[in-house]
Formats: sequence, C-alpha cells, structure tokens
Amino acid sequence: MLFAYALIIVLAVLLFDTRSKLAFLRKRLEVLEDQDRAATRPEHRTAAAAQSSPSATDVRAVEDGRPPDHAGGRPLEEVRKTAPAVAPQPAIVLAKVQAPRPPEPPRAAPAAPAGPAGQPVTPPAPPRPAAPVKPPRPRISFEELFGRRLPIWAGGATLAVAGVLIVKYSIDAGLLSPLVRVVMGLLFGALLIGSAEAARRFEAKLRDPRVAQALSGAGIASLYASILIAANLYGLISPTLAFIGLAGTTALALGLALRFGAPSALLGLIGGLAAPALVGSTEPNIPLLVTYLALAIGGLGTLSRGQRWAWLGIGALIGGFGWGAVLLLTGALDRLSAVSLGLFLVLLGVGLPMLIASGRLQTLIRGVAPLVAAAQIATLVATGGFTLLHWGLFALISVAIIWLSTRDAKLARLPALAVAIALLLFGTWPDPTIRDFAIAATGLGLIFAIPALVRLWRTGGGLVEAGQIAAIALAGHAVTLFQFRLGDASRDAALALIALATALPPALGAGLGWRTAERRNDFRFVTLVTAVALLIGSAIILGLVEWSWTPMVALVAGGLLLLGRAVGDKRIEPVGWGAGLGAIMLLVAGDQDMLDQFDRIVGIPADVTLLPALLRWSALTAVAGLYAWGAGHRITRAVAQVLTVLFGYCVIAQVVPPTPLPLVTAALLVAIAAAARARPQLSLLPALGGALFLILGWAALPFAHWAGPAYISLVGDPLLMTELPALRDTLLRLLIPAAATGGALWLLGTRLTTVPRWIGTTAGLALAIGVGQILFKQIFHIDSYEAFTRLGLIERTCWEALLAAAGIAIWRRHRITGRIVIGAALAHFTWYTLALHNPLWWEQAVGGIPVLSWLLAAYGLPLALLWAFGRYEPEAARRFAMPRAIAQMVLIAILAGSVLRQIFVGNLLTVIGVSEMEDISRSVITIALAIGFLLWGIAKRSRLWRVASLLLIIAAVIKVFLFDAAGLDGLARIGSFVALGFSLIGIGWLYSRQLSRDQAPEKTTEEGVN
Repeated sequence: MLFAYALIIVLAVLLFDTRSKLAFLRKRLEVLEDQDRAATRPEHRTAAAAQSSPSATDVRAVEDGRPPDHAGGRPLEEVRKTAPAVAPQPAIVLAKVQAPRPPEPPRAAPAAPAGPAGQPVTPPAPPRPAAPVKPPRPRISFEELFGRRLPIWAGGATLAVAGVLIVKYSIDAGLLSPLVRVVMGLLFGALLIGSAEAARRFEAKLRDPRVAQALSGAGIASLYASILIAANLYGLISPTLAFIGLAGTTALALGLALRFGAPSALLGLIGGLAAPALVGSTEPNIPLLVTYLALAIGGLGTLSRGQRWAWLGIGALIGGFGWGAVLLLTGALDRLSAVSLGLFLVLLGVGLPMLIASGRLQTLIRGVAPLVAAAQIATLVATGGFTLLHWGLFALISVAIIWLSTRDAKLARLPALAVAIALLLFGTWPDPTIRDFAIAATGLGLIFAIPALVRLWRTGGGLVEAGQIAAIALAGHAVTLFQFRLGDASRDAALALIALATALPPALGAGLGWRTAERRNDFRFVTLVTAVALLIGSAIILGLVEWSWTPMVALVAGGLLLLGRAVGDKRIEPVGWGAGLGAIMLLVAGDQDMLDQFDRIVGIPADVTLLPALLRWSALTAVAGLYAWGAGHRITRAVAQVLTVLFGYCVIAQVVPPTPLPLVTAALLVAIAAAARARPQLSLLPALGGALFLILGWAALPFAHWAGPAYISLVGDPLLMTELPALRDTLLRLLIPAAATGGALWLLGTRLTTVPRWIGTTAGLALAIGVGQILFKQIFHIDSYEAFTRLGLIERTCWEALLAAAGIAIWRRHRITGRIVIGAALAHFTWYTLALHNPLWWEQAVGGIPVLSWLLAAYGLPLALLWAFGRYEPEAARRFAMPRAIAQMVLIAILAGSVLRQIFVGNLLTVIGVSEMEDISRSVITIALAIGFLLWGIAKRSRLWRVASLLLIIAAVIKVFLFDAAGLDGLARIGSFVALGFSLIGIGWLYSRQLSRDQAPEKTTEEGVN
C-alpha cells in the first residue's frame, strides 16, 4: 500500500514536470515577444536610420560579399572616415534594422548622374536585406534538468514517503500507540500543507512555485495514507467514517489544486475515485456510493473546466464508468441500488460531460459518454431480468440522449445509435411476456419516434430522422417476429396487426411531408414509404392465405408507382419494382396448385383452381401493364412491356388447353405487330420481343428434337425420319410460329430498326428451315440406311434446289436475307454432297443414265448459283472473283470425273477397281478439261483459267508418262503419245495466239511512246 502511494506520487511528479516544461517555453516566448516589440519603437527606428548612413550601407555591402577594399563605389578607408559613430545595438535590434522595411509611397526618381561621356552612370544596387535572426530555441541542459527541476519533485515525493516511513517505524518499534501514530500522520500531512502555503506566500524569495506544489502533494498523500491505515490496519474508525475522511481529503485536494496546481488535482482524482474501494467495505451502500462518485466526478469536472485540465475531467469520467462496470459485475441489484446506479449512469453520460471541457473536445466527450452510459444501462437491464423498472431506466437515458441531440446538431446521430442498442437489447430478451414486451417496445418506440417526427420536416431535420423512424418500425417488427413467431404460426394474425400498427409512424412521417416541397430534395420521403411498403408486405404474408400473397403484393407495387407519380418523386419507382419482384418471388412459395399452374404454362395438362390462378396472374399482368404505361425510364417501360406479355400469356394458359397455346402465342405476336402498325406512336417493340420469346419457347422442344440429329448429321450420320419430331408438333410449334414471325415482319416493314429486324429474321429463318426440312423429308420418307443409299442424293439435291429457289425469291425483296438462304444452300451442298456423302466414296445412287443423271443436277445447281452470282451481284463477284473461279473449276472437274466413273460402273460409283480403259479415259478427260479451261480463259481474258489449264496439262503429262504408258504397248502406247502430243501442240498454239493478242496493245503503246 505504501509503495503504491509512492508510485502515485512519482507519476504525479512526472506529469507536472511536463507541464513545467511547457510553462518555461511559454515564458521564454513572452520574453522574445517583448524584445520584438521594443525593437519596433520610434527610438529604435531612429537608430536604424542612423545605421543606414553611408557607413552602415557600405559595411552591409562588405557583408554581402563585395570586395573588402571597395564598398558602395568608394574606397573602404573613405567609408570609415565619413561614417558617423554608431553605438552598438543588441543582436535582436540589429536583426530588426537589417530586416526589409515596409514599402514607402512612390517618389519621383532623381536624375541619374552623367558619366564622362555624357552617359548616365548606373547607381549601385541596393543592399539585400538580411534575414531576421531567429531566437535560439530553449535548450535544457544536464544541470537544468538534474540540478534545478527534478530535485524539487523528488524532494516532495521523499517527504511523502518519509511520512509513511515514520509511521511504519513507529509501528515496528512499538513506540507509539496506533491512535497516536494516525494522529501524527494526520498532523504531518497538515504540516506539509501548511508549509506549502508558507512557501506560496514567500514565492518571491523562493522563485519557484514547484516547492509549494511538492509540499502540498506530499501533505495530501500523507492524509490519504493516515486515514486508510486507521480504517484498514488498526480498525480505529468505521468504513463509513473512513469513507467520509477520504471524501473530505479529496475535496481538500481539489481546493488545494486551485492554489498550488495540477499535482493536487491528480492526487484528488486518484484518491477520490479509489477511496470507496480502499475503505474495504464488504457490502457497499450503493446509493451512498454513487452519490459520492457523482459529487466527486462533478467536482473534478468543474475543476478541469475552470483550470482547462481536460485530462482531469476525462479521467474522472473513465473512473466513473469503471465503477459502473464494477457494480454491474457484482450481480443482481435490489430496486433501490438499481435505480441509484441507473440515475448515476444517466448523470455520468449526459450531465457531467457538460462540466468537463469546451469546444470540439466537449463535443467528442458528449458524443461518447451517452453511448457508454446507454450500453451500461442496457447491461443493467439484462442482468436485472428485463423488468419494467430497468426498462424505465433505459427509457430515461434515451430521453436524455434525445434532449442532448436537440442541443447540438453535431450529436444528431446519437438517438440512432441508442435505437441500435435498444433493438439489440430487445433481441436478446429471453422468453419475454407479451405484456412487458409490448409496454417496453411501445414506450421506447414512442420516445425515439415522436422527437424524430417533430424534427423530421423542420429546419435541421433530415435523413437521420427518417432513417431512425424507419429503423424503429422495421427492426422493431423484425425483433417482434423473432421473439414470438419462431416455431409458432398461431400468432400470425396478431403479428400482422402489429405490423400494420408499426407502419403508422413512418406513414405519419410521410404524410407530414406530403405538402412539403423539400421532400423532393433528399431521400426522407422515399425512406419512409419504403418502410411502410415493407411492413404492409409483411402484414400480407402474415395475415392472408398463400394464394393471395402475389396479387396483394403486386397491388402494393402498383400503388407505389401511382404514389411516385402523384408526388413527383421518381425515387419511389425503384421501391415499386422491388415490391413487384417480391410478388414474383412469392410465386415459388405457393402450394401444389401453383405447381399445377406452372405445368399449364409450359403445356403440360393439369387441373387448377381457376379463381386463385386468375387472380395471381391477372394482378401481375395489370401491374406490369401499369408500369409499361407509367414507368419513368425507357428501359423500365420496355421491361414492363415484356412482363405484361408474359404474364398475360400465363393468364390465358390457365384457361386455354395446352394444345392450341402455340396458336395463341402466334396470334398474340401478329396482334401486337398489327397494333404497332396501326399506332406507330406507340413503342411496342419490347412487347413484340416478349411475344417472340413465347413463340421460341414453344418451338424450342420440337426444334431441339430436329436440331439434335441434324447436328449429329454434320459428322456423317444420316438424318432419318425416325429421328424427327411428330408432324403435329411440327405444324403447331414450328410452322405456325414461323408464319406468324414472317407475318409480323411483313406488317412492320421498315418500321423496325436493324437489330430487331435481324433478330426477327434470324428466328423466323431458323424456324422456317427447321420446319421446311422436316416437312420436306416427309416426301422421300428415308427411314433406313438402305433408303438413304437409294434416295439420299436425290433428296439432298431437291432440298438444296428448294433452298436456292427460296433464297432467290427472298433476294428480290431483301437481298441480305436472300444471300443468307442461298449461302445455306451452297453450304449444305459443300458439306453434305461434296464432302461427306459424295457418291465417289459414299454409297449414293446417281441414276442409270450417264450424263443425264442426278450428278448433273447436284453439281449443276451450285454452278448455276455461282454463275448467277456473277451476273446479278457484279460488285460482290469482282471482290470474290478468284474463289468463285476456283470453286467453278473444282466442281466441273469433280462432275467430269463422276460422270466418267458412272459411264464405266453404273448407278453406284463406289465399286472397287478401275479398268484400263477408264484409266486412259481419265487422262483424256483431263486433257479435254485443260483445253476447255484454256478456251474459256481466252474468251474471258482470264489468266486464272489459263493457269488452271496448264496445271491440268502437267497433271495429264505426268499421268501419261508415269502410269498410262507403263501399262500399254504397241499401237495403244503410240496412240496415247500421239494424242498427247497433238493436244500439247494445240494448247501451245492457242497460248501463243492469246499471248500475242494480249501483248499487241502493249507493244503498240510502247512504239507510240518511243
């Protein structure tokens, strides 16, 4: 105990030493300021003017770095002779003289003196002003610190310890009785305090106020020690008397702090707050204790504000809250103790901080202390069993916090934080009774809501108040549900009514701002409306049957849109969208009847209860249509149009059987297109997109049924009839939607922009191609591989011709779409007929009559399309001239080879083996093709065709010499060489003529130039 007090004294000494250093720096700064003011007096300015004579000027010139023997344009000796005697000035005055003087009024410049040649002489540059001399920083030397400062404080601490040791020595030696020892300790403390007063009176002789401070601190410590020894060691006085003595010593310390300074205040802070714990009472009187603490902290706070010792007041508050925590940890308190502690915490959180400091620091303290007090009172409520008495204490701190927030605008957010503490407290209330919970929740709700409602639309009110009201309503309802509904749905009706009652404060707040123009400037109104909407939605879910949830919440969404338009606040519309999304999400929370409704929507037969089904989907359709009409943004109106079409279809699906539903979607698309054509001012493009989505949804299954095997056919597996969708599904789900899509495109015509037209055209073409191929395959009915061998080439050729004819017909009206269809025909031929199922390597019947077989039709179609491409698309044909010519050459060569093969083997070209005559005929055909390519190239003046003919000739020559001649002898060999020779001569002759024609104009041109 003695060493603890010695440590306290040493800490006080160190703290006060820091303050003394600051005081020393302040005095030094005042001395320098006095010297600065003295330097600016008139007599000093006169001295400065004297120093600015030629002598002073020249001296400064020398100091500025000019040659030492010539200053200011004159010899230095002359300067010294003419310079008047100037009394030396202090350093600080010289610094002021050399500092730049304030600008003088402009005067007429004197005429410049003329030089020897009559030219003006440049006057010497004015001297540069010297920088003002900064006063030296005070430096604390070793002697200053250890010889002057620390010994005084160490002496005070030593005296305090000496008093304790004297008492201890008397105890150990048994010289004095306990009563005498205590009295001597008290007298010693009083003697030290009296010495401090004497030292203060003779301060002029001592010249150091710290002597009195040290003596005063030692005396207070001695008094504390004597009282504690009398109570705890000897039992001479009761704990109550010891407590009163310590309190008196604390009051004495505060009084001495006014005379001697901070050390006494520090001891008063530590001793005053520690006194109740030091008296050693096992059953403290809590009302008396908190009364003492309130008085002690109040005194410390008042002293801290008067002396500007903020640390003293902050320390007192921390000690007070520390005592509050200690008392809360002691366990359950009786009624009087709980009330006393609660009142003390209210005073500590709201009243006492106003005594401590001023300015920004006081605002900070006044913002933190109420929250700490509210948290401790909330702990008191929790540890006290959540009785109404304890809730009343929390209501009291809540009222105090609200009052404090009205006095300082910077503390306007305090009630919101107190609301958070209250909600947390309500959420942790174990097994509350309905009566107590209702009383506490209603009381606190009104305490926080009424002031917020009052300030909401007044000057100074804002989003904080609106958020506070909304939070009270929403979080209070959530806590109520958490406490009373988990595992018990029997209270849903009552909870629904509570939700509606909880919605009244935010509804009242919104109503108060209905005619206020400022509600459009921030989020106050929309915050309150959102809270009301959420609570009404909760009441709907709690109080109504499941099938009514979706239509009722949808009506709330529609009401929010109308409310936003009525008040002119666009920020309410997103809240309505949120409610609409909630209504849609509630669909999945429905019963079995809801699942049956979904089955009917996707085309599965099911029995539904008609009235709930119609109410659900009709409400969604009506609200979506309302948003399509009145939404504030183009994108939101577009989304609402799509939803209107989809929900409207869902209404129809509950009445119409599944089979004709595809006809309904097709009719819906055509009807919307007709409306858009009749009323062009209406932007119905999103609605068209929704109807097209429905059509594609119905077509998805049969289209996938066709597209899957069609995709597999890309790798060579034939597409058979057994893998195609049923004819009825093809007609209802593919043909009619494709026709409806085409009809809609025709009705809209050029009213569609590029992207929607492309989307519609692509969808329509995909459906048309799918249904066209399915229907076309009904003609040949290829259902086996044997039938595919017999009819595959014929079917493909007819299908490609049909695509080409459709493409040509479409090309006349819409060139881009026609090109796509024609390109599809060419792509189909290239992949299936030319690559995968070519009769040369796949068993495909080509017909029994050579030349006039299906080979001519199969290869003639792409050749005709390539020719038509060059004739009717000349610009594109010029850009793709080389690929087009190469494609024609390849097709002609493969056709010639296939026809030659048919001549020798018949209907199926995949017969193994090649006869000798057929092999020779291939060379002949190659030469014939070469001659034909050459003649065509000459006729069209195309070098590409001529080069191709040369390549064919080279191939023929290589074949004849390396393969054909090796297997022949006699006349056959001679005939082959003769034929080859004449062919080569003929080709060479044709080439020479053609080249002569091509070069003749160039030669004529060159001669003309020469």
